[in-house]
Amino acid sequence: MLQQILQTMTVDPDLLAELSDEQKAILFVKIREEQVRRYNDFEKKNQDDRIPRKPKKGGRKNVDFLVGRDGREWVWVMGEHKNDKSIEEMIEIEIQERALKLAEKEIEEEETKEFRRKEEAELARKLEEKKKKYEDEQEHWENELRYLGYIDIRSHVLAREALRKVMAEKQKVEEEERIRGWQLWQKASRSCRELDDMEHPSVEDKPRSMERLVKDKNRRSSEIFTEFMCKREEMEKIAEQNIKEVETSWQKQERKAKKAEEEVKELARRARIKYKNSLRKSANIINAVSAFSGNGTNQKPPVPPKSAELKISMANAVKKRPPSPPNKQAVVEWFLEERPKGVGTDPRTGKEAVWFHGVICRLEAENYLLNMTLGSYLVRASERVWGYTISYRAEDRCKHFLVDTSDQGYQFFGANQVVHRSLTDLVNFHMSNPITVTGGELLRSPVGQIKDPPDYHELLRPRITESTAL
Repeated sequence: MLQQILQTMTVDPDLLAELSDEQKAILFVKIREEQVRRYNDFEKKNQDDRIPRKPKKGGRKNVDFLVGRDGREWVWVMGEHKNDKSIEEMIEIEIQERALKLAEKEIEEEETKEFRRKEEAELARKLEEKKKKYEDEQEHWENELRYLGYIDIRSHVLAREALRKVMAEKQKVEEEERIRGWQLWQKASRSCRELDDMEHPSVEDKPRSMERLVKDKNRRSSEIFTEFMCKREEMEKIAEQNIKEVETSWQKQERKAKKAEEEVKELARRARIKYKNSLRKSANIINAVSAFSGNGTNQKPPVPPKSAELKISMANAVKKRPPSPPNKQAVVEWFLEERPKGVGTDPRTGKEAVWFHGVICRLEAENYLLNMTLGSYLVRASERVWGYTISYRAEDRCKHFLVDTSDQGYQFFGANQVVHRSLTDLVNFHMSNPITVTGGELLRSPVGQIKDPPDYHELLRPRITESTAL
């Protein structure tokens, strides 16, 4: 099964559900090792015959880097040349330029407002004078008309016409003065520096001199520069505090990570030592059992099949069977191939072993072990994968260990596992040897059937039917 997974590089979700945490970790490690091996083989194979690049077509736009005397790309590293300015100097110059621009803008706005205010005041004064002058003229004409009552009607009409012309001339002069004031204000707003060259006969007060403007501009730019530098110092202090806090937090996390890494290394070292000891102990036990089996005769174990034959048989098995059983009937048919191996049979009595169960799900197996003592177990045929699962009652929960079946024998899913000739040998071996070094799971109390008929009757029904037919 492991070889089949490594060939397809896919794991069925149902298979993952049947694996324990340790078996999942082993499976992922093996998949990663296979990926690395395939990648190295691919790189080694394609190392010499690289795909050549297509030649560039002429007439296309491209970018060429400037080449230095050494034939490499020309690179300018800021700060290395003796005439280069430091970052602090460049930032200070930039702040000074910004402060000068802001000061010029503020002074220009202030001058524009002041000139506009003076121009408006002057226009208001001129209009008031014109208004008073024309009012006096109107009053004069009205008095003249009042005293000249003896003039005939024609003279009276002429006087009225003259008065109307005077009023029209007054309105025209007022409009011209208003337009002229607006034009003067527009010219002044274009540039405050040209105020001295402009002719304003109606304005008596001149704007401030250029020396005063330059002085005010320098003073304001210095104030803005000082404000910027203060803000920069505050930001640098805040950044330094944040950096210190981040550095302290990072060092604390680094210490915790190093401590955790050392603990993991120590646990891994202990686990390797325990695992090697368990393998050594298992090998000694197997050798001792093999030496004293067969009524004292020195029977040699059968020669294992050749690697080529084994690969062919495994490949044929993979081609015949899908990755997982499609239904329960497929498991029953597959068990017909397993039955001649004596799976689920007690060799001492020839009957079904107490711990053997049929095709039951994970939840049903946990219900069997719910009220059982520590070390209780059962072996069930899985409906999700081609194989068996040992369900074990631990202290806090139930554990499930997948048993991989192959032509060589039976073993737990993973690497460096002891291969047993039969499923019964695997169960008997782990009655005295733990399944995992860390968990220390020993198979102590088998859990039998609680139903009638037993849950494995579907697996044995074809055999019973054949016997009845004979």
